[in-house]
Amino acid sequence: MFKIAVLVSGGGTDLQSIIDAVENKEIECSIEMVIGSKEGIYALERAKNHNIPTYVVSKKEYKDKSSDKVLELIRGKVDLIVLAGYLSILDGKILKEFNNRIINIHPSLIPAFCGPGMYGLNVHKAVIKSGVKYSGCTVHFVNSEVDGGAIILQDVVKVYFEDDAESLQKRILEREHIVLPRAIKLISEDKVKIFNGRTKIVEN
Repeated sequence: MFKIAVLVSGGGTDLQSIIDAVENKEIECSIEMVIGSKEGIYALERAKNHNIPTYVVSKKEYKDKSSDKVLELIRGKVDLIVLAGYLSILDGKILKEFNNRIINIHPSLIPAFCGPGMYGLNVHKAVIKSGVKYSGCTVHFVNSEVDGGAIILQDVVKVYFEDDAESLQKRILEREHIVLPRAIKLISEDKVKIFNGRTKIVEN
């Protein structure tokens, strides 16, 4: 059985989409644990409601050792780490030990509107201010560069003139809830291959 850990920082709607896909047998995998970046976030309640073990690794407590603590919790226990609305930056040993085994969902079409400071509503505000006609979401591998890893899947959402950051975020979240479980499924089935920094979806 393919095993994953999900890292979260907020309400956990992306996490819920993964839980639903697993329980509906759309993905043959097990969610071994959910790790939150702080206490009191609703994502942890979602996990507990489905009897998934939860942990909290906060910057306040672990400071620059946070990534090492996450690694300590998951080492030898999972095949893939999924960042589902996780706002802390992973660094250090975990990136090497889980090279090409950490994925993230980002609420824009990378390489646009990404990088340091580009998270949550900041992304959608920047998108609207720029006047672009399309945005979307991206599932990508995680490396040492923020939002810089190989792109796995993307989905496009039209930006309407009447949109504000909240309305655009809501529509993009709906697409996130489709593409993130799909990316996990493809990886669990060994269908995502990386060639020179680009991914190819292959049918086995």
